[in-house]
Amino acid sequence: MQVVKKEAGFTLVELMIVVAIIGILATVAVPTYQDYMAKSKFGVALTELSAGKVGIDIKLIDGETVTKPEEVGLAAADKPTANCKFGATAGPDATSLTCDIVAGPTSVKNQTITLTRDMATGAWSCSAATIPQKLIGSEGVCKGKAG
Repeated sequence: MQVVKKEAGFTLVELMIVVAIIGILATVAVPTYQDYMAKSKFGVALTELSAGKVGIDIKLIDGETVTKPEEVGLAAADKPTANCKFGATAGPDATSLTCDIVAGPTSVKNQTITLTRDMATGAWSCSAATIPQKLIGSEGVCKGKAG
């Protein structure tokens, strides 16, 4: 009498179903992850740039103008950090700090964040005109590209 061995394992159909499910999950997860990484990179860059606001306020109170980022405690323009290449400009109506994001997802890499201090009111505004608003957050934080 022959003993019939029962086959164990997965059939091809079962394996194909698993592969299809993984593919569907990946198509949803990858873009969401990329947006999450872009938001994180923007937030880190804005935080680094914001550190210079106090330095500018102090310089202005002392009657000085700011033309270099290192004058307000940021890294020199020719020595970028892991996140930003900084810049500074002074004008009669406003003083600005800029951060060119040097690394990260393509949606934020090589994009610019600008913090501008209005000389008349002392109010700060933020703009990132080339970065989609959905990667920045609410417009109260920074004004980005619509859409």
